[in-house]
Amino acid sequence: MTNTLLRKLITRFLAALVLALSGLGVATPAAAEVEVHFHSFNGSVLWGRYPHTFVVFEGTLADGTRVNENYGFSARSSAEAITSGPAEHMILSETANTIANTNRHFSVTVNDRQYRRLRAEVIAWRDYPGDYYDLDENNCIHFVARMATLVGLSADVPETYLRRPKAWLNYITRRNPQLGASEIP
Repeated sequence: MTNTLLRKLITRFLAALVLALSGLGVATPAAAEVEVHFHSFNGSVLWGRYPHTFVVFEGTLADGTRVNENYGFSARSSAEAITSGPAEHMILSETANTIANTNRHFSVTVNDRQYRRLRAEVIAWRDYPGDYYDLDENNCIHFVARMATLVGLSADVPETYLRRPKAWLNYITRRNPQLGASEIP
């Protein structure tokens, strides 16, 4: 067999192999992305929880790291926050069961750099010195507003929404029609 004939056979074989593999739907790596979901919790007399808002991060980073985290901002003591102004603060995470019973208002896809910037902001709020939670100036809505701003959304906090997380996220939905989201009744 000559070299020319051998090359032709190998070329045809490789072309047939590529065609066969593409026909089988051989998977190619998916694009890395993280979804940021914006949630509100209606509150519950039974659980002793006030209305609340928080963010959920889900997806995969470019290096293959899976992301499944959620963060909200709260006072360590509700009584202290209500009665005496600025109060000791904390970043809290919800359980999967709690998240399942909340309102997901909208989601935004972010890249690795944006995800890391959001996580840095979470840490900055967590580690802020002194009493940082304030019912009127730095509550869960202000925290989520900062997350929304970092992903490019218009996210002001009018006084009328200071203690109404679901109504506030509906307001943000109206202010950002590019989301294509519907308001939560």
